[in-house]
Amino acid sequence: MVNTIRGLGDSNAQFRVYIGNRPAFKFAKSSDQYVPLLASELKEVGLACGNGWRKVFNVYAKLVFALAEQGPVASNVSQFDCWQAYRDKALLQADSDTALCFEPYQLALGRTNALHIIMGRTYAKSLHLSPDIVWLDNEFALDLASKLIVCPYFDYRQLSNSKIIRLVEIILQVNTDKHLPMRV
Repeated sequence: MVNTIRGLGDSNAQFRVYIGNRPAFKFAKSSDQYVPLLASELKEVGLACGNGWRKVFNVYAKLVFALAEQGPVASNVSQFDCWQAYRDKALLQADSDTALCFEPYQLALGRTNALHIIMGRTYAKSLHLSPDIVWLDNEFALDLASKLIVCPYFDYRQLSNSKIIRLVEIILQVNTDKHLPMRV
């Protein structure tokens, strides 16, 4: 049975990533809202739903961990020695300040202080985003006023380590320009 939840992680997250698909997985806690992952579920989703989901979680953890290396963010990231430990023990869990959103991004629904990242150019274009979005190149776009970034899909080839570094630089620009609270 495919779940009908709106996303995974912290429903009040300030770091929100939007994806155009969802895992066909029955989560222990189900609702129509955001479901914080249990520690074991991250691995279970990867096993049950395929390597693509494992890659999404890995790249998400690598991104948050790389961002934490650039300056102080939430204490929950700094307590881990590596991105793998952060992924397994904190990513998309209750009070993690991270969310993986299955609902399409809409400015009206966006949280005012949250950072919004849409993964995938094709998915972003299907959302008919604000004309204020500026494509920085063929893969990254930015709308500073909405604190919205479009980046490649969370996959090793599409969002490689060097592109993660580029995304971190863009996030830091948003943080500097708009004084975005970073509690990731």
